[in-house]
Amino acid sequence: MADTKREIERKYEGSPTGGDPALPDLTRVPGVSGVIDKGVADLDATYYDTADQRLAAASLTLRRRTGGDDAGWHLKLPVSEGVRDEIRAPLSDTVPASLSALVRSRVREAELVPVVRLLSARDVRHLVDASGALLAEVSVDRVRAERLSGGTGAAEWTEIEVELADDGDPAFLDKVEKKLRKAGLARSSSKSKLARALSDTDTTRTTKTTKATKKPDKPADRAPRTAGDHVLAYLRTQLDAIIELDPAVRRDLHDSVHSMRVATRRMRSAFRSYGKIFDRVVTDPIGEELKWLAGELGVGRDQEVLTERLTTALDELPGALLSGPVRDRVRTWSQARGDGSRRHLIAVLDGGRYLDLLAALDGVVTDPPRLKAAAGDPSKVITKAVRKDFAKVSALADQALDLAPGADRDLAMHEARKKAKRTRYAAEAAVPALGGPAAGLVKSMKSLQSLLGDHQDSVMAREALRDLAAQAHAAGESAFTYGVLYGREERRAAAVEAAFPGEWEAIRGGSGI
Repeated sequence: MADTKREIERKYEGSPTGGDPALPDLTRVPGVSGVIDKGVADLDATYYDTADQRLAAASLTLRRRTGGDDAGWHLKLPVSEGVRDEIRAPLSDTVPASLSALVRSRVREAELVPVVRLLSARDVRHLVDASGALLAEVSVDRVRAERLSGGTGAAEWTEIEVELADDGDPAFLDKVEKKLRKAGLARSSSKSKLARALSDTDTTRTTKTTKATKKPDKPADRAPRTAGDHVLAYLRTQLDAIIELDPAVRRDLHDSVHSMRVATRRMRSAFRSYGKIFDRVVTDPIGEELKWLAGELGVGRDQEVLTERLTTALDELPGALLSGPVRDRVRTWSQARGDGSRRHLIAVLDGGRYLDLLAALDGVVTDPPRLKAAAGDPSKVITKAVRKDFAKVSALADQALDLAPGADRDLAMHEARKKAKRTRYAAEAAVPALGGPAAGLVKSMKSLQSLLGDHQDSVMAREALRDLAAQAHAAGESAFTYGVLYGREERRAAAVEAAFPGEWEAIRGGSGI
């Protein structure tokens, strides 16, 4: 069973001419009442990665460590600068499945092998306040690194690490840093021990790079110039998001499923909107697989959104309008519909079809199927594509407004919402090339999408309420409250339909694309 610890820490090294770092007197740090010597721990850590170091490239570390008070397997995932989530699993001879699953979107079918061994003598001190509560742990680490694969080098260094206590105030680290800087210490130039070890033990590196030997920039490192460059940069961003969100989805972190679903939709929309730039013969099959993945991600999410809407509506009802075990029935109904959805999603992420999709996406951004228009002027080619999408939204919006209220109009408004979303994503990709006009279209399409989305949510809520009312009736319960909620949803939908014409006219009149 893996558990997670939020790690907030900073690493320091001596000045370039100052030799190994040494700790100053930390009792003078504001808030510190005592410095407790906890002794020296001998740590032995083996770090694992693929042969081409995919984890290191993403600033992820996976290690098996003995010694100290947290022996076991540790996977560190970056959260922000100086902040990582450390996910732990008990000691075992092989990489625990719970951890290997969290790096699968990067590792794919590659083998995880030992790359570096770090032997550290960790001299630990605890900084405590007047009550004896821990503020931070400070350690002086004397490290020896031995390369196990991809090289044969070794390196030694000393560094200081300051780790904030659980639930501590990050501002306290600033106070400690001020004292360390006065003592001549500086932030470490390496993000982690592993990063330094890989660099210092890489015997294949040259010590000097000249203009003649300097490698050219990768395409991703150059500023976008052509229409194809701009769209490709957008596609890369979405693919990076899918890969980075994979472990968050597996950990069931807040909003991770929704965010990953949005990234898949953005990629698919970009393939379709910019079909004159990248060959749809190649991208359409990939787009269908993205549609499949978005659908799998949406199973639990859609149910969650619908349940939240019904629960909120119940909370807003006066007690006199609640008749029967309505809350219990909604809860049971939601659990029955959502049962197993998470297990199913994890199975999808563990499946070969998902890995095949990631491989196909890697291929299309690495070697994009460019058409002639890809080399064109972004201001012309991208503008034309966005205008085409906007024209489709216009046609669908006008069609919906011409229909009488009812099922046909509901469907037409839903189709207009989907096209508004696609146009929004096309405009997002266009912002770096077109600037303000594209940003304005993103904003207006988001507003339209939100309005029509509320209408569609009402349609879905009314379907659910009919289902719930039928279940209640069959069980001999009152269906009164479901009827009340149904009527309120009808009024919400009517309010959206009344606002739709004015909203649409304002958007159409203000479009600068």
